[in-house]
Amino acid sequence: MLTTVKNQQLTVMNPVGYPPKVSRKQPAPRLSSLDGKTIYLIDSRFDDSVELLKQVQAWFAARMPGVKTELRSMASYYGKDDPELWNEIKTKGHAAIIGVGHCSTCAPAVSTHAITLESQYSVPTVAIHTDKFVKVVQSVTRMGGLPQAPLVFVPQPVMGKTEAELRAYVEGDDPYTGKPVMKEIVDALTQGLAGNAPGEEPYARSTPRLEEPATEDELRDLFERNGWTDHMPIVLPTEERVAAMLAGTSRKPDEVVGRMQPTPNRGLWEYTVEKVAINAVMAGAKPEYFPIILALAATEISARQSTSSSASVMTVVNGPIRNEVGMNCGIGAMGPYNHANATIGRAYGLLSQNLQGGSVPHETYMGSIGNSYTYNGITFAENEERSPWEPLHVQKGFDKDASTVTVFHGCRSTTFGLGLRKDHWREHVKDMLLGTDAITAPVLLLDPITARQFIDRGGFVKKADLIRWIHETAEMPAGRYWDLQLVQNYIHTKATFGESPKKKYLGVPDDTLVRMFEEADINVVVVGGEANGYWQMMGAHHKATVSVDEWR
Repeated sequence: MLTTVKNQQLTVMNPVGYPPKVSRKQPAPRLSSLDGKTIYLIDSRFDDSVELLKQVQAWFAARMPGVKTELRSMASYYGKDDPELWNEIKTKGHAAIIGVGHCSTCAPAVSTHAITLESQYSVPTVAIHTDKFVKVVQSVTRMGGLPQAPLVFVPQPVMGKTEAELRAYVEGDDPYTGKPVMKEIVDALTQGLAGNAPGEEPYARSTPRLEEPATEDELRDLFERNGWTDHMPIVLPTEERVAAMLAGTSRKPDEVVGRMQPTPNRGLWEYTVEKVAINAVMAGAKPEYFPIILALAATEISARQSTSSSASVMTVVNGPIRNEVGMNCGIGAMGPYNHANATIGRAYGLLSQNLQGGSVPHETYMGSIGNSYTYNGITFAENEERSPWEPLHVQKGFDKDASTVTVFHGCRSTTFGLGLRKDHWREHVKDMLLGTDAITAPVLLLDPITARQFIDRGGFVKKADLIRWIHETAEMPAGRYWDLQLVQNYIHTKATFGESPKKKYLGVPDDTLVRMFEEADINVVVVGGEANGYWQMMGAHHKATVSVDEWR
């Protein structure tokens, strides 16, 4: 291990990924006047966006009656492109107003759609967002190649506001610029935008391999100041330490592992084996853990995703590598009691924030309340030896002797119980299921004692039988189900266009029972040391199960 003395100059390696190439785009020509023109108001279908656009429409009717407005909702949820609508606007309209961007994923999507209309359909477009997302959408327009794309802001929130309150937003001033909202909108569609300077790029397309020599204290300050840490002490990534980490794989240091971004439409940053190794060193991981860390990086799933719902990841390791590196699957497996569990999860978090170009509140991270699970991504091994069923990786199609790592995403809702009572265990489990958020299916995290109780009480000799029972038990009346805001945002929008299994529940009577979770989305993991039959139900999507052996 490298030793240092006070004031000794060290050279360390830069942990940041490589920014994407930015393709410059040209905006659409502006209109000389809006009089006699048709303006499309595009509802992004998120949290009452349409209600604010109705007030924009009312403003035009009252103040500029010569303008015809057409209010349209996007065909599916905000994250999907809508070329049919874009073509209609190009053919029948003259300009567009799209909104409202007021979450960490819909705001980038709204501005991306605006750039598409401008650059591909030659439709002058202005995007409306709430003021919490100023820096977010400014970065999106830069990375999208149209940094001068018009942005207008209204106060946060839009959801749940009355007509009068939304009218005040529209008739009031932009809280970011201080200018009247509707004047900004009209000006954005009628006044020329600055052109693109040839060759100018908003971000450099490379990062240095090495930092300038400095003392240990100065380097720690540098890493903290640049947002390269999780605000806990790190191991400085000297070339010697990174070389030792690279010995944990046969892959070449300059091999590209993948590309990652904090949320869609923010730009995919590229990273190599060496860049992953730098972050693994910073986390305090050992070289024997490195194949697992590389496999996580290769999923291209960020452990520092920017979602205003404050999601986290959960990481489950299966197969022989669990024991090879000494991971914990028993007592305290999900807590800070094992070096491999702790540092593999921490490395995943650090590589995610650094290799995707940052995880900075107000800029590249917008989790409203945050999530303490993101410190190490709930990283643990499955207790395969004490499980009465096949392990998770076998359920996902791998051989039992394969080593894998699985990533779940969500981890915003957790319910908790102790064993299964003789008489009312079914009702108790149903109560837990109804406490799981409706857009992320449950992952049952079962101590081996409870896993065996599910067999003793319910006869679920096969894991698939338990999963089917969970699917059949998690039911909610349709009226309540469709009234959930998350369901409105992410499931109803897709169901109305036939893109969700829940489409069969559209238009049913309010008392019709809706099965909340699909069988394919429900998972069961056995973990724990049999100190007692405590267990949890975690709301989380299965995102990927990948081979670790490929990265040895």
